[in-house]
Amino acid sequence: MISYKLVMPEDLNHYGFLFGGKMLMWIDEIAWIAVSDEYPGFNFVTVGMSEVTFKKNVLPKSVLKFDVRKKREGNTSVTYHVDVFRRHFEESEEEHVFHTDITFVRVDQDGQKKPIQETAQE
Repeated sequence: MISYKLVMPEDLNHYGFLFGGKMLMWIDEIAWIAVSDEYPGFNFVTVGMSEVTFKKNVLPKSVLKFDVRKKREGNTSVTYHVDVFRRHFEESEEEHVFHTDITFVRVDQDGQKKPIQETAQE
């Protein structure tokens, strides 16, 4: 799944770069949409991210491209790999700025883990 975000002034930290927490929020949101789209009717919650290392800063007016791909499926969890690329409006080339693996676990209505292979109606 590919998704895009435009970096606006309200997304910046006090140094004028993208606030790291905003990037993590977007990754969580976009990856959750990917897992929910792939497993309709299932409930998933975020378990964690593997690595949080920002490779380059991101300036305002940058367009971020989020490339989300399923990496592995377990019994109750599924992991996606996320690559983030930036492109500034005055530039044509994309630069890789961030990557992580994000894991979600399937839960029932009480928040208990539930196997992925069971149907959503069970």
